[in-house]
Amino acid sequence: SSLFMLFIGLRSGKLGEQCEAVVRFPRLFQKYPFPILINSAFLKLADVFRVGNNFLRLCVLKVTQQSEKHLEKILNVDEFVKRIFSVIHSNDPVARAITLRMLGSLASIIPERKNAHHSIRQSLDSHDNVEVEAAVFAAANFSAQSKDFAVGICNKISEMIQGLATPVDLKLKLIPILQHMHHDAILASSARELLQQLVTSYPSNKMVIVSLHTFTLLAASSLVDTPKQIQLLLQYLKNDPRKAVKRLAIQDLKLLASKTPHTWSRENIQALCECALQTPYDSLKLGMLSVLSTLSGTIAVKHYFSIASGNVGSSPRSSDLVKLAQECCYHNNRGIAAHGVRVLTNITVSCQEKDLLALEQDAVFGLESLLVLCSEDDSPGAQATLKIALNCMVKLAKGRPHLSQSVVETLLTQLHSAQDAARILMCHCLAAIAMQLPVLGDGMLSDLMELYKVIGRSATDKQQELLVSLATVIFVASQKALSPEVKAVIKQQLESVSNGWTVYRIARQASRMGNHDMARELYQSLLTQVASEHFYFWLNSLKEFSHAEQCLTGLQEENYSSALSCIAESLKFYHKGIASLTAASTPLNPLSFQCEFVKLRIDLLQAFSQLICTCSSLKTSPPPAIATTIAMTLGNDLQRCGRISNQMKLSMEEFRSLASRYGDLYQASFDADSATLRNVELQQQSCLLISHAIEALILDPESASFQEYGSTGAAHADSEYERRMMSVYNHVLEEVESLNRKYTPVSYMASHFSCLCNAIISLLKVPLSFQRYFFQKLQSTSIKLALSPSPRNPAEPIAVQNNQQLALKVEGVVQHGSKPGLFRKIQSVCLNVSSTLQSKSGQDYKIPIDNMTNEMEQRVEPHNDYFSTQFLLNFAILGTHNITVESSVKDANGIVWKTGPRTTIFVKSLEDPYSQQIRLQQQQVQQPLQQQQQRNAYTRF
Repeated sequence: SSLFMLFIGLRSGKLGEQCEAVVRFPRLFQKYPFPILINSAFLKLADVFRVGNNFLRLCVLKVTQQSEKHLEKILNVDEFVKRIFSVIHSNDPVARAITLRMLGSLASIIPERKNAHHSIRQSLDSHDNVEVEAAVFAAANFSAQSKDFAVGICNKISEMIQGLATPVDLKLKLIPILQHMHHDAILASSARELLQQLVTSYPSNKMVIVSLHTFTLLAASSLVDTPKQIQLLLQYLKNDPRKAVKRLAIQDLKLLASKTPHTWSRENIQALCECALQTPYDSLKLGMLSVLSTLSGTIAVKHYFSIASGNVGSSPRSSDLVKLAQECCYHNNRGIAAHGVRVLTNITVSCQEKDLLALEQDAVFGLESLLVLCSEDDSPGAQATLKIALNCMVKLAKGRPHLSQSVVETLLTQLHSAQDAARILMCHCLAAIAMQLPVLGDGMLSDLMELYKVIGRSATDKQQELLVSLATVIFVASQKALSPEVKAVIKQQLESVSNGWTVYRIARQASRMGNHDMARELYQSLLTQVASEHFYFWLNSLKEFSHAEQCLTGLQEENYSSALSCIAESLKFYHKGIASLTAASTPLNPLSFQCEFVKLRIDLLQAFSQLICTCSSLKTSPPPAIATTIAMTLGNDLQRCGRISNQMKLSMEEFRSLASRYGDLYQASFDADSATLRNVELQQQSCLLISHAIEALILDPESASFQEYGSTGAAHADSEYERRMMSVYNHVLEEVESLNRKYTPVSYMASHFSCLCNAIISLLKVPLSFQRYFFQKLQSTSIKLALSPSPRNPAEPIAVQNNQQLALKVEGVVQHGSKPGLFRKIQSVCLNVSSTLQSKSGQDYKIPIDNMTNEMEQRVEPHNDYFSTQFLLNFAILGTHNITVESSVKDANGIVWKTGPRTTIFVKSLEDPYSQQIRLQQQQVQQPLQQQQQRNAYTRF
């Protein structure tokens, strides 16, 4: 209907309505991004382009350029191009120019159209400037897509650039076309020779700048002559007196530093350092340092120092790079100082020599001075510099953990005198360091609380943001539990100046850090401040979950009856919370991850409770006296324990099933951040740990292996929650292994059961962390499938004859949110097609078949977020078949994610007329014979 309304607008007699209809097409393409609509729409737009005026043609051109990713979905490319191309023969040069730009915009789908190539070559010789500029645009686009066109046009471009009749401004527009001459080595070499002649022959400012930049882009694309290009740029940077040329050389060097850092030799870096040391201009020094800071975070700096350390008498401290960085750390220009500090930090982290103590101190002192300089300045430039310094602090603390304490003390000291905007950034830095390393002690917590009391005098946005940031640092610092004094200070401050959104954000951080008692009180205070019942149920569910987790804080080892009551109390609140969470979900926001995560937590708590009950039942219900005889008869010593052995098997299977469900949740969370995925992985490891402990202690101690459950990942934990969980895992594994070696399970069953129960209590004593993805979805990725043929009514089956095969076409579109590819990107889409027989037809007769089921899988790579493939399905059995198409995705690391969706259609397999006719004839022939046989039987009697 939307397309029909736009077609009506195109047929209008008013120019304004026609233009309005044309410019609304991109939004329609975003809403319905499938080929059947896009093909029809573009054919109609081509008609408008053919018969309309130049303004309408310009509107169609803009729509085509905005919808570039949908051009490959045009099915009738020949007809579309034919209607567009007819305008190239117009007497109006503007119409021809718009047509050329249109053809250039379509270069991705018609790269080898010879008539388009010929028209572009002809138009380059036109006497109309507008047409020539359009031809240059089209030539650049076709050169990027077509090797044949690039080879054919290279000589033409060369003649025009070197020709005396070509104006200088046109030469400046023609030169950038040469950056696309990278399809083979010979073409790139000829383009490079031409550019080399231009740089030498035309020393004017603009010509040198355009030629050098094209030179750089060509080298970056061809990857052959990059070292030569770096030397050429350094030569111009050193010898050319013009500032504009020097700035362009710096800009291109930074491009090559980010794209190809491995091609930089030590001599290149040394030459750049010498230029930076010698230049008297701060702007040029800033640019050179930005190139060096880019290189310092790559393999180039390691290569630089590995060669330097091979020379006799040289050390990292004596190199020009370090001297330059030390000199610039205290420069009066903030940008230069920031890049100097970044270079020092990267060198300190990447070079692992032991004699870098002085270099570490230089980096710390430079960071401290930059922090003091920028934290008391509220300007945007100071804040940008402060971000660089704080990122360097986090990197330094992670790479050199022994420096983290001094870095944190510096940040805490400076927090008191800093501006609010700087305080927010410094709190983020403190939290990032403290999450990696436990460096915030109780003494520092008191300083933070004093600061929390004095901030927040007003309700400005900066103050609200600062309240959240500082509260996060306090939660990280008080890792076990918040003291009543800390809670009182936070709540008092929130009651005085904060709004509801600030309170919710602080409660969310408390849930992430495991401070569930504080989170419950904050969620409770927000229940009456929301205007939607969905928000009310969401907050109520969070309150119940926090209350449930708070119930588990009273667990104590060796006290199993108390543990059972705590788990039962927790489950009561969890069941209340899941009911509220279900009520909070909407069709647009189904909360599927949250619901599944909480259901798994409930099932895990129930499994823990059941296992503790099973272990305790050995005392309340000991095995019967005949158990020993049964064990000797069966040859299984474990049967002496009676029914507990079977219960233990069931418990082990249940924990393995829970681990499998956690794995499915992990695979379904393609858009989750790494911390959330790690949290799900830790829950899965908890289930596997308990199932392994049951097997090693009770069921099969002889075949249990401890090697695969070694202590891995404890040194690389990124949060306090992960560190505590890994510590519990290692402790439980040590206990299980020692018991397994000392005693057989039957002789010391009580100690084995105590070990299991204590392992459960140790796991539950670590407060659960509700990570970011539980509250916030930063990346959104979904796949929309379209099947053809498809019935008008979804419940109506598609009719297919049983001697024919169904060609099922599957098309799909990948839809993104506001931040596509933030955590991971789709590399390929895996489509799985299966069919099952729902019901057979009434007639029962034999039909020879080769294959009774259809199970197929294909991988396709989406291009411009669109993919398409076909399956050939066989339905030899008569009846109704159910076809299921399920999609999953594979990311750049090769990990498969079960994202869905799952689509179902029905197919009815019918008998073909010829077979039906033969079968009926056979039945008619057989019927008289059967009657004759019956009469013969009667006559015998």
